[in-house]
Amino acid sequence: MKKTTNQFPPLGEVTSPTVSTDAAAHYLNRKPQTLRAWACLENGPLRPARINGRLAWPVVKLKELTGVA
Repeated sequence: MKKTTNQFPPLGEVTSPTVSTDAAAHYLNRKPQTLRAWACLENGPLRPARINGRLAWPVVKLKELTGVA
C-alpha cells in the first residue's frame, strides 16, 4: 500500500527525538527497505538506534541531511 504525503508532518515540525523507518524514508525520499539495508550493513549516511528490536531514526540527523533548520 502506498503511503500518502499527508501521513507525515513536515520535518521542521517534528518534535520527537526519533521517527520510524517509514517516516525517515519519506523525509529522505528513499524506500523503507533502503534504510533497513543501511541499518543492517551500517553503511548509510546515518545510523538508527535500536529500541526493543525496532529502528528509531534520529530527527536531528535527518534535519542535517535534508538541510532543514
